[in-house]
Formats: sequence, structure tokens, C-alpha cells
Amino acid sequence: MARSLVIVESPAKAKTIEKFLGPGYKVLASYGHVRALPSKQGSVDVEHDFEPIYHVLPESKKHIAALKKEAAGSQELILATDPDREGEAIAWHLLEALEIPESSKKPQVKRVTFHEITKGAIQEAIAAPGRIARDLVDAQQARSVLDYLVGFNLSPFLWKKIRYGLSAGRVQSVALRLICEREKEINAFEAREYWTIDADLTTAHGAAFQARLHALDGKTLDKFALANEADARQVVNAVGTAPFAVTRLKQTEKKRNPAAPFTTSTLQQEASRKLGFSARKTMSVAQKLYEGIDIGQGPEGLITYMRTDSVALSQVATGEAHDLIVKLFGKEYALKQPRAFKNRAKNAQEAHEAIRPTSLGHIPEQIKGHLSSDQYRLYRLIWQRTMASQMASAILDATTVDLTAAERYTFRASGQVVRFPGFMKLYIEDSDTVNEEEEAEGTLPALAEGEPVECRKLLPAQHFTQPPPRFTEASLVKTLEENGIGRPSTYASIINTLTMRKYVRLEKRVFFPEDVGMVVSDLLVNHFEKYVDYQFTAQMEEELDAISRGEMQWRPVLKEFWEPFIALLKEKEKQVSKQDVTTEKTDRTCPECSKPLVIKLGRSGRFLACSGFPDCRYTEPLNGAEKEEPEVSDQTCDKCGAPMLVKQGRYGKFLACSAYPECKNIQPLVKPKALGITCPECKEGELMEKKSRYGKLFYSCNRYPKCKYALWDQPIAEPCPKCGFPLVVEKTTKRQGTFRKCPQENCDWSEVLVAPEPKAAPKKPAAKKSAAEKGPSSKKK
Repeated sequence: MARSLVIVESPAKAKTIEKFLGPGYKVLASYGHVRALPSKQGSVDVEHDFEPIYHVLPESKKHIAALKKEAAGSQELILATDPDREGEAIAWHLLEALEIPESSKKPQVKRVTFHEITKGAIQEAIAAPGRIARDLVDAQQARSVLDYLVGFNLSPFLWKKIRYGLSAGRVQSVALRLICEREKEINAFEAREYWTIDADLTTAHGAAFQARLHALDGKTLDKFALANEADARQVVNAVGTAPFAVTRLKQTEKKRNPAAPFTTSTLQQEASRKLGFSARKTMSVAQKLYEGIDIGQGPEGLITYMRTDSVALSQVATGEAHDLIVKLFGKEYALKQPRAFKNRAKNAQEAHEAIRPTSLGHIPEQIKGHLSSDQYRLYRLIWQRTMASQMASAILDATTVDLTAAERYTFRASGQVVRFPGFMKLYIEDSDTVNEEEEAEGTLPALAEGEPVECRKLLPAQHFTQPPPRFTEASLVKTLEENGIGRPSTYASIINTLTMRKYVRLEKRVFFPEDVGMVVSDLLVNHFEKYVDYQFTAQMEEELDAISRGEMQWRPVLKEFWEPFIALLKEKEKQVSKQDVTTEKTDRTCPECSKPLVIKLGRSGRFLACSGFPDCRYTEPLNGAEKEEPEVSDQTCDKCGAPMLVKQGRYGKFLACSAYPECKNIQPLVKPKALGITCPECKEGELMEKKSRYGKLFYSCNRYPKCKYALWDQPIAEPCPKCGFPLVVEKTTKRQGTFRKCPQENCDWSEVLVAPEPKAAPKKPAAKKSAAEKGPSSKKK
């Protein structure tokens, strides 16, 4: 056996590190978390000072057995899990599961962290080991227990008041509130009309440009100065054919600085904007780049650790960047002194470096052949951002020209010219918002004060104010970070939970809340406002940070949260009825019995139903009174080439060919979603989330019809603990609760995650479900 046993989380990382350490070291993987709070009631003993009752995960038992065997014959046990709170907690859990005290002499326990998987960084870390940081462990324990207490008490409340299978989370519910409140703002928005007037101008030398009406009698006009067409026509008539002349010319030099190197949050945002990656995909690809990829001389980590709030770069990195910038772009693009950045994010933890390539000398184009398409694109983004952060500022010449017509009216034209591109030669950060004035700016012809200009035409244009935009993944992540809600490393799982629970849907990379998501959010906001409040959630993060710094103790923090929370929950369980939550009054009456119609929440969303149920069973779709013509999509039929229409069916929206009935082609509105799980049958394809023709979700290989492997239940990329099959499936039923099982017919392994809701006292036999309970039927009469 090896003298020193090193334990990391990932088997891919283990292979890379063992190559660098050489003989005398054995590197094994824990395969992530080894202990956790069981997903069932009673996993936290509230009565005994919130004592967590951890269990070794079933899939980790064989890994723990192998690690125990290896540790027994080793002189050193080096815990090298990830360099963050979660990694620190995993290191502590490993010792507990291995039943080795931290003070053990054989093996002697050491803790090291690798901020990058390179030979130099690993050997340096091994040479300077430390101890497990218990303050970080306590902070992670506090977060786990806190999230457990919220989730396992609020979720059953939602089951009783809305329907079974729903979930609530401490940060998840706040993110849902953001999306739902934005939707309400959009629905309540009333567009306001305004007009602009542009002048199409030409200089004496024939150069054309445009200027916009800016001021009247020297006073700047606000956005709504021209409120309607009559106002705009009055100005057009007043200006008429009057000559234009340049009355003011201002030229200024502007400097533009590059964006800071990537943090976890900004990487997720920019990968969403530039590459179209989800937060989950970004972190998955970045993990592989960090753990190690063979680019010709064995596996090595290509980027530093990808969970960080820091925008700092080491002296080695800035020095390497300087030399490479001079080599690739010239001396004028390099800085005399490295540029330092300040983190603006709330609750930033800056213990590590920013996300950067481990060696900037690995130029993306030179190693492209060793990377997958996604790996190359993300690595190139990180490389460009790091390099640009240490390049010279861009210098722009900005020009503003004021022109007067008919003595009273001032028109303004703005333009800018890039005199020196600096960092812009390599990289420019994208934005979620577009500034109309900046977009309109271009180059202007040479002009001089007093110069006459010919107006060829006045162009009045009607505009309407726009509602606030819906959240994209990038803008949601940015808002969460700016408000100090959650941690950047958790954003991917938060977004995934919201979409998996069908609280929200992503259409063209934009979040739309589903009916059930709106109902859940309203219930929590109306009755648990404090616990979904943005400031309160941010304050909890600050307290968790204080625990990690040793400034607060975790158990008193939990007690302060728990006592008012559980008291309020018990109070609301008595006060809130399911009828109040899932039924909404309307001012319409039933066309069959004249009783009021109400809005109910069904499995497929909200619908109208008669309040006289069960005597009257009238129902109709919520938008039944306002049926619209099918929307023409931007896609064409792959069978006949005709435009595809967006239609509403029994199971939601879908695409149908506009040439119907000649062409009966239909397609799902949302393309199948990749799960990032290799097909266990063909070992080549990837499992995709799809919808059947009846709207039911299923999961199948993307190599269909060559590979016909398919599942009805949600696949999870974890091997079966009993038979070793490469995945298990997760399912929720009323009888068995939420559980996981092996999809193989000859394997009977299963594990309950959430116990089923306790059955109520026996009642009289219930009548068959009515139309009002099931929602509107789409059967043809």
C-alpha cells in the first residue's frame, strides 16, 4: 500500500493528481458527498439543539469501504476535497464516515486544497498542509440544516393547501418570487405613447447623417414632450424647410476599461449571453476543465477552481498575461502595472483567485483539437476575459453636434470613433440591456461650427414605452448576486429545481412563471412574507458568512430562525384553507346556471368553473372568451416548407403546419432538453427530456431510431448501489412518496427520499371526480 492516501471528490481529478504526485501516493475519489441528511422527517433533532442525524449515502458505502481499507495501511491521510465550504464539509464528513479522529497518529490526518490542478500547485499544497477549518464546516452544516428545516416543513404545507408533490426552499422560493413579481409588473404595465423626430441631413460635401430633436428654446425636451402625432406634426410644420446650421460642436476623449476576470456568477451570466449555456451546463463544463484534460502530455487542469467570488489574479498570472499580450498584440496593448479590480457583489468571498486559465500559454486555438466543442468555447471565453482584463484601455473619440433650425429647435447628433481598440481588439462584455442611444451612435462626418447643413427630410416616429423584460438565466443570476441571495455555486441547482418542478418554463432563454408557480409564490408571499423577503434572505447569508469567519455560532443562529418560523407555520396551517388558495372569484356568471364563475387551479393550469359545483359542472379554459388566431412562429415545416403555427392543445402549446389539412406535421414547441447523461444502452448517445404526443414527459436516447432506449421516470446520473447499472430513476407517487429505484427489471433496489403524506382519517366514499376538479376537457362534442 502507498505511504500517503490522498482523497479527492472526483475520479477524473484523482487520475490527474496521482500522475503529478508520483510513487508513494495513492489518490482515490470519494465521488462527492458521502454523508447527508436523509430526505425524510426527523433528520434534524430540533429538541436536542438542532443535532443533525447524518447517514452515509447508499451509493457511497462501497467507496467508504475501499477508502477504509486503503487508509488502514497508510501513514498519511490527506483530505484534498474542493477549496470551498462544501469541500471543507465533505472532508469532515469523510473523517466521520471513515471513523478516523482528526488527531489520529496513524494515519496522520492532513488537509490541503488545490486551487488549480497543475503539478506546481499540487506539490506546493502538499508541502504546506493544514487542518480542517471547523468554522467553514459549521457554516455549511448551518446552511444544510436551515434548508432542511424550511423545505421539510413548508413543502408539506404546500401539499395540504395546493396539491401533493410541490416543494418550497429557502432560496428557491425567493428566486420564484422574483420571476412571478416581474410577470405581474409586465401584466400591469400600461404602454405610454411618445414621438421622436429625426432629421435626415446632408453636408455641403454630400455626407449624410441623422440628428434627433433635443431641445426647444434652449430647454431639453423630456421623453414625453411629444405625446402624440398632433404634437409631432406641429413641430414638423414649424420647422418646415428652414435651414439647419451647426451651433455647437463638442469633441471629447473617452476611455473604456475591460471587465474584471470571471467569478462564478459572471461566468454563468456571460456563458448564457454569448454561448447560450444554462448555468448548470456552464458549471458542468467548467468542472471538467478544472479537473483535467489531456492536451498532449497527460491530463492537466486547464482552469483554476470555478467556484469563487474573487476578481483577483496572482502575480504569476498577470506577468504571464503581460508577456503574451506583448507577443500577440504589441507593446502598446500591454500595461506597465497589472490592473486590479474590486468586487462589487454583496457578501463576496474572496479567498481564492478569479477563474482563469492555469496557463495562458495554452492558447485556445492551439489546444482546440483536444477539447469538445463546449469545452473549447467555454475555455476560449475564460482565456479571452482573463487576457482582456490585463490589456490597455480602449480610447474613443466621442463627438456631439447641436444643430439649430427655425431659431427655436435644437437637434443633436452623437457619434464615436475608436481611436485605439485596446482590450476591445480581443473581447467585449455583453449586456442584458440595450441602450438605444448607444446603439444609434455611429460615425459623424467632419463638421465645423456655423456650417450650414441641408435637411432632406424630417422623420417623425411613433414609440411606446416597453414593460420591464422577463428574466433570462443571466439576468436572474445577476439579480440574485446583487441582492446577496444564495451563493453563486447554488444558482444552477436553484434554476434547475424551478424548471423541474414546473414552477417556471424557459422559452427562448426567457423565464415564464407557470400557473402553479404563481399560486405557490402568492401563498408564500401572502402568509410567509418575512421568509421570502429579499432583505431577510440576504441577512441570513450574512449570518452564514459570519459563522464561516468564526464570528457567530451556528446553533443559536438556527434557534433564532426556527422558533418564530415554526410558530407562524402552525398558525397558518389553521388559518389558510385550500379553497382560499386555489380558487379566485371573477365578475362573470355561469352561462348554464347564472351562478358566479371562479378560477380554479387544475393539473394543467388555471381554468374557469362554476361555483355551483357539484350541481353545475360547467367549465371552460381561462382564456376561452378571448380565443386568438394562432401565432406564426419563426420556424418552417420540415416536411413541406410552410410556416409553422403556435397552437394551444390539451397538453399545452405546440407547433402545427399552416398547410393543414394537406400537411399534418406537428412538433413540440420546446425542443427536447439534453440531460447530460450518457445512454446506458448504446454508450454513445445522450438522454433527452421529451414529451409524448399526449403531453407526458419521457426520456430517450438522442440517437433514436438507431437506439430505442427510453424511460418514463426521471433518470439520475448515479450508479445503482446494488447492481452497478450506470443510472437510477426518481419517481413521486401518493402511495410511496418520492423514491429512487433501479430501472433494471432484474434489480429490486429502491430508496425512499420523501415519505408519503400521512393518510387522513377515513371518510365517506367520495364521488367520482367532476369536470370542475379535472379542468376543462378538450374532447370534441
